[in-house]
Amino acid sequence: MVQIDVEVREAAIAVLREHGWSGLTLERVAEASGRARSTLWRQGLTLELLLEALLGRLADDFQVALFPALTTEGTGRERLRRGLEALCGLIDEHLPLLLATDEAFHQEPHPGQPPDYLRPFITFLREGAADGTLAPGDDVVETADAVFNATAWPYVHLRGRHNWPAERARRVVVGLVLDGAAHTREEST
Repeated sequence: MVQIDVEVREAAIAVLREHGWSGLTLERVAEASGRARSTLWRQGLTLELLLEALLGRLADDFQVALFPALTTEGTGRERLRRGLEALCGLIDEHLPLLLATDEAFHQEPHPGQPPDYLRPFITFLREGAADGTLAPGDDVVETADAVFNATAWPYVHLRGRHNWPAERARRVVVGLVLDGAAHTREEST
């Protein structure tokens, strides 16, 4: 994993916030960090390495955060709760990046590797459907996508724009999403 210093990371996030992914250039990052582009180049930093540092770390931290929820016992609903809470913790670690862009989870985390953030949630929903603790409907991938996004972006907003404490934002968002996913087919008809 590529390591970049805090100033360059913050500068890259500031450029993302202002110009988006297509506007992220080493020149702009150098300018935002108060350094010459040639200084970054001499340090071996390329745009590809910068992206790897931002997105690769997000993906790697996601895997580490979700691993306990994927490997512990419990019902699908219990594991989904743990997974959603882990997602919130991950977001706290990467909040500046996620406040700057809502596309971080759509970017390749490593060159040639497509993003894969839904797989744990698909697993939890399928397990919950099998054990009767969740009713994800006929399209579990669609439901996993909705559950992921219904957790991630309200949590980002409440933490970063409303300055809610992590515990409060996690309790409210995870509770709302989990209760929405827990309705049985009979209750929703």
